[in-house]
Amino acid sequence: MLNMKKMSKIVITAAITGGATRKENNPNVPYTPEEMADECEKCYREGASVVHIHAKNLETGYGTIELEAVRAVYDAVVARCPEMIINISSADMFEPKEKRVLPITTLKPEMCSFNTNSMNFAFADYRTGQVPLEVIYRNTFEDMVYYAQEMKGAGVRPEFEIFDPGGFNNVVGILDRQEGLFHHPMHFQFVYGVAGGMAFEIPLHTALVGMLPSDSTWSVCGVGPNQMPAAFMAAIGGGHIRVGLEDNIRNPDNSPSRGSYEQVIWARQLAELTNRGVATPSEARVILGLPERTQG
Repeated sequence: MLNMKKMSKIVITAAITGGATRKENNPNVPYTPEEMADECEKCYREGASVVHIHAKNLETGYGTIELEAVRAVYDAVVARCPEMIINISSADMFEPKEKRVLPITTLKPEMCSFNTNSMNFAFADYRTGQVPLEVIYRNTFEDMVYYAQEMKGAGVRPEFEIFDPGGFNNVVGILDRQEGLFHHPMHFQFVYGVAGGMAFEIPLHTALVGMLPSDSTWSVCGVGPNQMPAAFMAAIGGGHIRVGLEDNIRNPDNSPSRGSYEQVIWARQLAELTNRGVATPSEARVILGLPERTQG
């Protein structure tokens, strides 16, 4: 039986914009650094302790890895929400590995994403089975070793993004056997619902959690309809929850989200209903094994 009293408080991450979600999908998606700082502050007030950020190309609305664009977002969020843990994306489908990791090694956030396998990354129509857009998302073993070394050298803690069981094995079964490559305890995020990756299924999720290193922590990122069931399983199973317009443009009642903060509200309510409560940024640093940071 689950013993909720032994579980930590829930760390809520707000993924406020993403690389592919645009105002055409939901007009409340933030583009400018100021808009992102505004949204971040709203999410913090509702209970988010981590913010996952992408910078935007203001002309196209798609994500950009350009250093100065990422720096502008990072600085705006730090100025508005200095207590929060910032997690910078390392995702980019087209740029070389040196450029993808540059914002992380330059800005040195507390956390960053670490993508764990190459994959068919696509937009799909699940009703018809048509795939109108896809790219090969490159994350080779050679690239991953490079990212790990650069992140560790910068003192940035990776969040391992698990898009399918193969990515999990790449990290746990292969790369972590290289002595000193990764910092422990490790933090994993199970990503459900990206076309080309795994969808949320209870048996699969249970199996993945059961194979985690004993000292690790984990969270879920559910895309679209995968978001709510994955969050429920995390709440009752000892995990943590990511929500936000990057992953879902709608609330559980199918109404368009007025911002990522609305999704943080229901994640907080879920944490309260399961008697776990929500972690503050200081508590989240302890839970995730991050060093406490002093401001000033």
